[in-house]
Amino acid sequence: MKKLLSITSAIVMSCSLLFAQAVFAQAAEEVNVYSYRQPFLIEPMLKDFEEETGVKVNVVFAKKGLEERIEREGKFSPADVVLTSDMISLFDLVDRQLVQPVNSKTIDDNIPAHLRDPDNQWYSLTMRVRNIYSSKRSDKPVDINYEDLASSQFKGKICTRSGKHPYNIGLVASMIAHNGEAETRQWLEGVKANLARRPQGNDRAQIKAIREGVCDVSLGNSYYYGKMMENEDQKAWADAVYLNFPNQKNVGSHINISGMVMAKYAPNKDNALKLMEYLASEKAQSIYARDNMEYPVNPKVPVSDTVAAWGEFKADPLPIADIAANRTRAQRLLDEVKFDL
Repeated sequence: MKKLLSITSAIVMSCSLLFAQAVFAQAAEEVNVYSYRQPFLIEPMLKDFEEETGVKVNVVFAKKGLEERIEREGKFSPADVVLTSDMISLFDLVDRQLVQPVNSKTIDDNIPAHLRDPDNQWYSLTMRVRNIYSSKRSDKPVDINYEDLASSQFKGKICTRSGKHPYNIGLVASMIAHNGEAETRQWLEGVKANLARRPQGNDRAQIKAIREGVCDVSLGNSYYYGKMMENEDQKAWADAVYLNFPNQKNVGSHINISGMVMAKYAPNKDNALKLMEYLASEKAQSIYARDNMEYPVNPKVPVSDTVAAWGEFKADPLPIADIAANRTRAQRLLDEVKFDL
């Protein structure tokens, strides 16, 4: 009987070990992505990664709340890599201590220092300009600055989405970095006084409003212009505006980013690193540039022909970390001037 029990126990232990190994092997061929970036924007890269590596990519997409979800899941969170569509969400993940540092010479070689965290907790993936769009009912501005939006010449002529949207928070944070908090507050008050309507809609809605004569000037990310040019229903909106690169004679145009982090409790850490290194590679960055009309962070990768046609411009060289350091003050200023009310 004892011999039979020993044999049975050995078989059970062996089966358990084989089962655990099978589960581990299966997990080793997967990577779980939580994404704020819309599926159609990232699917081409993820599909290519799967084909190149054999690692299956599972994606959870959300418009908001991923930080709270990861916090609730705690140590049992399946998240390996988190993709964000702006710097505010990226730094929120870091502030909540939901990320872990990544040590990768491959990534560091592909992403310039001013576009990644000095402590390796976050990395930029793509860049976009916060452009000023102006109506073709007037001449194209020879030179225009963000600061000009507070001047009397634009009284009742500006449209914008909510000041509290991450894209605008990033811009306000950069204004603080360059001009100080007091001057930025005055600027916000001036821009608010020049609004043609209460802040509403998304970036594309502002360009539509220019075409409809609601306003003459708006703020908007660069890639939306390209997306509208490809959209049969929205091409007329894009055709009605000039795409302007602000602050070309001084600090350069404000740059926002999409980004990536490795989740704190990533269960598939090796595959997470593979994916992050792939997304910084020339191949993935070329897909980003071609399909999304964003500016690649990898300096070896050229912009798409569509984006190149918009012309060269001077970008604000200030490190993203220095801009993001002002994001809380930017949000406070927006509240204090009641920008959205």
